[in-house]
Order: sequence, then C-alpha cells, then structure tokens
Amino acid sequence: MTTATDDAPPTTSKSQAVRDDATDALIETKGDTLVGRTVTINRPRMELYTFWRNFSQLPQFMDNVERIDVISDTRTHWVVKAPAGKTVEWDATITEEIEGALIAWTSDDNADVPNAGRITFQDAQGGRGTIVSAVISYDPPAGLVGRVIAKLFQREPAIQARRDLRRFKQLMETGEVATAARTRKQFDEEKA
Repeated sequence: MTTATDDAPPTTSKSQAVRDDATDALIETKGDTLVGRTVTINRPRMELYTFWRNFSQLPQFMDNVERIDVISDTRTHWVVKAPAGKTVEWDATITEEIEGALIAWTSDDNADVPNAGRITFQDAQGGRGTIVSAVISYDPPAGLVGRVIAKLFQREPAIQARRDLRRFKQLMETGEVATAARTRKQFDEEKA
C-alpha cells in the first residue's frame, strides 16, 4: 500500500511545529511575519529555476517590483513599490543555492524592509510539472501599522506573494501575464 504525500507548503500546515520547522529552514529569519505560498506550474523544473535565477526578469511578473539590479552573481539591489507612491529598497545576498532546486536569500542589515526567504522548485507527482514554493520572513515597515496600511494599498507581501506566483505561472505556461481588458483609468473615464 502506498501513501500519498501532501504537496502543500509547510507554512500552511495546521501544525505549529510544522510551521516552526519551515521558519527554521530559513538560513536567517528577518522579522516576525512568515509568508508561504505554493503553485504548480506545468513546465520543467530547470526551465522555471533558470528563468527565476535571472533576477532582472522577475519584474515581468512581480507587480510591485520596479527593478532588480544585479550587483554580482550572489548580490542584488531591489526597488519595490510601497503604499502612497513611495518605494522601499534593499540589497539581498544569496545564502544558499542548489541548481534547479533552491535559492535562499537574506537582505542586508540596512534594508528598508528586512527580509529573508527561499524559493524551491520540485517535480510534481504524476508528471504535473513543477511545484514552486516561496517562503519569506519579513519585518514590515512601521510594524503592525505599516502592515495594515500596506494591506489597504494591496502592497502587503502575503497578498503580493500569492499574486506574483499566479502571474509567474501564467507567464511560464502561456508566455504572457493576463491583464484586465480595461485599465482602471479607462473604466473611470467611461463612468464620467
């Protein structure tokens, strides 16, 4: 008799011990907020890893990332949209990497939003493609107040992680990211 295994990320477990193990798996945690999201993408694992590893491509599907400057093979500079038309910036360093399977990072000490995390790529059961999981710990600017304001402006990392992985799936499976037929500006103009 074979037992089915669960593809769900450990950060979504009902068991606190399993969630704690996911946090402990990070090389270095940055903050008290942990976000975990997973998506299955119908593409080969190495193709997805290679695309993600070219960090300058990530703004194609990461809606709030304005740009990522590649400083070296292991360091990047991130510029990310924040609420009220502001931006936040940080440098990040890769702390662990397994080609085709894992990229882990941590922000440098002077980050506007201290963060650390990992993105993993594993083959899905039954030839369904690749399971891509992101686990991020972060410290929101201004603590709880900053988190509430970010949620109001849809710039909170937990919201963005889910949306970004969905857009990554769209881009990798179809070659484009779906957008609304009309922009908010066009919709507002029609109502006027």
